[in-house]
Amino acid sequence: MRAPYFSLAVFANVVCLCLSYTLRSSVSWVVSSNDVVEDADLSEEEVAPALLVDGAGLWKQAYPSSSVLGDSVDSPAELVKQEEDNVAQLSSRLFSYRLDKVKKSNSGGPPPHQDTARTARYIAHNSDWGHLATISTQDKIKGLPFGNIFSVSDGPLDNSTGVIYFYVTPMDNTVTDLRSNPYASLTFSEAEGEFCRQMMYDPEDPRCARLTLTGKMVEVSPEELAFAKEAMFSRHPVMTKWPVGHKWFFMKLELIQVWLQDWVGGVSLIPLEDYFKATPF
Repeated sequence: MRAPYFSLAVFANVVCLCLSYTLRSSVSWVVSSNDVVEDADLSEEEVAPALLVDGAGLWKQAYPSSSVLGDSVDSPAELVKQEEDNVAQLSSRLFSYRLDKVKKSNSGGPPPHQDTARTARYIAHNSDWGHLATISTQDKIKGLPFGNIFSVSDGPLDNSTGVIYFYVTPMDNTVTDLRSNPYASLTFSEAEGEFCRQMMYDPEDPRCARLTLTGKMVEVSPEELAFAKEAMFSRHPVMTKWPVGHKWFFMKLELIQVWLQDWVGGVSLIPLEDYFKATPF
């Protein structure tokens, strides 16, 4: 008679232990009896799929909007998305502009590579930005080269001068460098446009022309200020919305040397007179 009672006791003990656990996505842990009662109406088939959906889905399943958040309140994922959209809209208004405000250039394709002066003017006029190298004043790299990207313009799209204008702030490290040593080199690449992509030229391919203008960076004089504004703001309209507290001002590059590589077999040093006489159109 003892064997049946012993077996019954073992079975009862096992049942009691099982009631102290609940299964969630194949992982078990000890929970209180109250937790078991609250979760008892959820079968394994109902719980496991919920763990495979995104965070917003889990939130909606755990806290239905009608009973917790209210029908008009979004889930956390949706609230985060709205916040990101608001930030993006603010950034867009401050740092971007509609592309249809900038007219397309009518200069056509690049000149023949043999026409080096015209090629140099073509690249200078059709480049919206370039890489400016200065001698650094920063503590860790003082006296070493330092490069930075700047938006540039040599005039409105229908009026090329060959003189490169800048709109800069004293807060920029490069401007600090120029106050110590005003000489700099500005490099353009034809890879900025569509020509090299269409021809499948790598940016380092000599046939994908590159131009380096070296000279002295100076502040634009009051007599030239109106044209500098037109040159920069017609090509970069967003600049008119930049924070005035940054004390923006106009500079230009007074050329000393024009260096060009637009074909295999060497580079060209273009006389300044030839450079300014040429036209990019």
